[in-house]
Amino acid sequence: MIWRPLSLTLGLVTLAAVWLGPLPAMADRLFVGHMLMHVMVVAVAAPLLAIGVAGGRLDLSARLPLLFSPILASVMELFVVWAWHMPALHHAARTSTWAGLLEQGSYLVVGLLVWLAAFGGVRSRRALAGIAGLLLTSMHMTLLGVLLAMSNRPLFEHTGSGLSGLSPLEDQQMGGVIMLAFGGSAYLIGGLYLLFGVLHERHDPRSVS
Repeated sequence: MIWRPLSLTLGLVTLAAVWLGPLPAMADRLFVGHMLMHVMVVAVAAPLLAIGVAGGRLDLSARLPLLFSPILASVMELFVVWAWHMPALHHAARTSTWAGLLEQGSYLVVGLLVWLAAFGGVRSRRALAGIAGLLLTSMHMTLLGVLLAMSNRPLFEHTGSGLSGLSPLEDQQMGGVIMLAFGGSAYLIGGLYLLFGVLHERHDPRSVS
């Protein structure tokens, strides 16, 4: 199908734009830049790449079903995402090139795990588990976004930029809003898409043997 190579290409282009464009420099100064990089990797590039390789030679989900269990993948992403948002690790990722590479690489790996667990392999055999995994991921992303957006003190050491007009707290709160708007919603939309497919199959007379 032509849309799979297109999706794979768009995913790679997205990664190149995120990692080689202006966002890394922005992330050094502003938490908003960090959050934009985060959501673009896990909620845009990862699903595009997963859709691009699903069902093909690069799709490992059918060969490693335990690793690509939707619930396990969601829990792994929860651990990775929340760990990198601990102030000490976040500071390390911002100030150390190697820590920054590890952070972004781990975001991509767990993002691919979650999306391939839901969309890879024989999707009809584990659609319900995929829905649960995506909705669980949406919930913990939303919770993190709420905590960042509602915090009354800055948790990170971003100093902001004179051109931004944002205080450190406002910068953090805006980052939380971005997480809410794009991070949590992407997984929710993915889960609803799978749910629509399940309901469609159950109401399709051709699916009844």
